[in-house]
Amino acid sequence: MKKSFLYKIRLTGLSALLFAVAGCSDLKEKPDFINPDTFYKTATELALGVNAVYDDLNSQYSGYFYDRYVFECLIGYQVGWEKGPLQYNLGNVNPADEYIEAYWGICYRSINRANAIIETAEAMKDPANDALIKRVKGEALFLRAFYYYSLISYFDNVPLTTKSTQNISELPSNSGGKAAVIGQIYADTKAAAELLPASYTGADIGRATKWAAKSILMKTQLWDEKWAEAKATGEDIINNSGITLFADFSHNFDLAHENQGERIFEAQVSATANPNEFNVHSMHFNPEDFPSELGGSGWSWLSATQEFRASYDPKDKRIEGTFIESYPTGRFGKINGTYPIVHWSEKADYNLSRFGGVVKSDANPKDPAQMIFGKAWAAKIVELDKSNAATEKNTIYIRLADILLSHSEACNESGQGDAFASINKVRARAGLAALKGLSQAALRDAIIHERMQEFVFEQVMYPELRRKSKLGGPQDYLGKEIKHFAEKYKLDRAPKERDYVLPLPQKELLGNPNVKQNAIWQ
Repeated sequence: MKKSFLYKIRLTGLSALLFAVAGCSDLKEKPDFINPDTFYKTATELALGVNAVYDDLNSQYSGYFYDRYVFECLIGYQVGWEKGPLQYNLGNVNPADEYIEAYWGICYRSINRANAIIETAEAMKDPANDALIKRVKGEALFLRAFYYYSLISYFDNVPLTTKSTQNISELPSNSGGKAAVIGQIYADTKAAAELLPASYTGADIGRATKWAAKSILMKTQLWDEKWAEAKATGEDIINNSGITLFADFSHNFDLAHENQGERIFEAQVSATANPNEFNVHSMHFNPEDFPSELGGSGWSWLSATQEFRASYDPKDKRIEGTFIESYPTGRFGKINGTYPIVHWSEKADYNLSRFGGVVKSDANPKDPAQMIFGKAWAAKIVELDKSNAATEKNTIYIRLADILLSHSEACNESGQGDAFASINKVRARAGLAALKGLSQAALRDAIIHERMQEFVFEQVMYPELRRKSKLGGPQDYLGKEIKHFAEKYKLDRAPKERDYVLPLPQKELLGNPNVKQNAIWQ
């Protein structure tokens, strides 16, 4: 059903174009155009309008998903050879860099659109469609909360605005700090949960549900260290949503199970439905020696390290759905009419260079022991048989495993409830032994480890690690990872305070005197 959803987004854009053309056909007339005052007159139009707030979740270059990958490279277990990931791997972050500016712009553009939808919905008089208006308002409230959560996850003290921009003199302030934004997320997610349905049918499948809203509420409660509240919210989702883990981990990332099961919220992607709604995952994440005639294309810059892949228990059932374990290589051309197959191995040569970890060019294609590679390519993301212009995979942003691990964390930190039950559900699906008898500190460590192995390539661990870390403190997961990465690959890098929060973009500071830079970046 995502194709119907995306087709509606495309129709909204075409309608705007048609209005513009019609208005300009007679030069004696004033040009016509669509804006909220002239277009949003009915609930149906409002429903089309909220699609634009979803739109920025699709990952193009440099898009919402890709920018988060760049930020993730501050840790070191995910690496890249493109300039952004490479500089972040080295700990080189700049308030003027293009990834920070792009991510910030995407989030605030979508927040402004959500503000406009909320205002219009509150003023709209269409009694026959009151239920639809309320639902669309709920979607906009969720999306505003989603994007604000996306901002505080990296920047902490971000500007807060709940009004659509009418003129350039209306500049928001970040004087309320992170607490003000967290308070707004609480208000928006709770209101959205009251307005949104638990599920959808037909062409509306893929829109935000009440459970997506409650998921962002819970994740924000963890940031706010409201452990008892997070525990209660998690139990509401776990016990009342009817959502359960897939038996097969890989179903989280395939085409056949989109908008189903544990996939609570995902960006709708379909180049077939809308050529403008594609992602660049294959371009960035395909193995670089994958034959172009089989669908290989792009730059192949991004992967995880060989060491990270080797850290998995060999019995872990997540491996197949997480990593590309074998593929046909174009390194030697065709042998007897087919491309030879290479397999991942912890014995393969590996380094951080551009071609470090690819099968050796002088390997003997007839010797399986030599047909090995060391890079950990992302099976979650790529579509090896498709070019970027034909991508169909949705991008997952919230799934039940996150809620389960969050629930175990909330129980562990609050000292209430069974802290092992939820993490053990995640481990059972992975085919791993249940945890028991761990101290609070040991279980805290175990939850972090489980998150890293469950969510690699989903771009959530830098915020998670920094949320639980303080430079030089007794609990410093982020610093530990940075130190290990630098020592392992002999990099001139050590953890510094600026690694623990991103700077607000330079353009925002220059253009808005009401915004102050994060203290460590001043």
